[in-house]
Amino acid sequence: MNTGLGVGGTLARWLRRGVAGVLIVGVLLVAGTAFRVWQVARIDDRTPTDAILVLGAAQYNGTPSPVFQARLDMAAELFDEGVAPMVVTVGGKIQGDSTTEAEAGRQYLIRQGVPGDSVLAVAVGSDTLGSIDAVSAMLQSRRVDSIVITSDPWHSLRARTMARDSGLEATVAPTRSGPAVTTRSAQFKGIVRETGALLWYQLTHYQADFPDVIKE
Repeated sequence: MNTGLGVGGTLARWLRRGVAGVLIVGVLLVAGTAFRVWQVARIDDRTPTDAILVLGAAQYNGTPSPVFQARLDMAAELFDEGVAPMVVTVGGKIQGDSTTEAEAGRQYLIRQGVPGDSVLAVAVGSDTLGSIDAVSAMLQSRRVDSIVITSDPWHSLRARTMARDSGLEATVAPTRSGPAVTTRSAQFKGIVRETGALLWYQLTHYQADFPDVIKE
């Protein structure tokens, strides 16, 4: 009888240790991913590439939202510095939109002085994965293999991961202005959101955009 209790106690201890081990690994995985999101957000790689990719965000009848404008301004800066000879805008439209995110971005860049024949609008995609897959297919058909991605800082690691998975040689130069970086609260929310989204993507290889990742 004592032996039975001893075996049961041993099993219970091992079960508790197993559960504790899983929890510790989970915490370390989440913390490590969050650190990588923060770390890659600090990269500003201006090594020459074939193209600059601006990931889409909300636009209102052709006027980019503050989030989208910040990304486009960074792309114009990179173009002016000679980082790449071409800028790619991407993003479709939802019901009620008069134009696509890609075209709104293209027109904004032209107004900022980027030549129209240097801006390629890929009017497809409503999430990061769909947009990157569409851009990858388009660029690789043109023998364009290397890109620098401009998006919000916290979005950079996931976007770069997806682009590399799609076969592109991708680096990042995220925006340093706009709503995504203006407050500590926005920065914290961005890191938390992207940590979850990246872990989901790595687990499933499906898109993991929360509503405000792309549309703000």
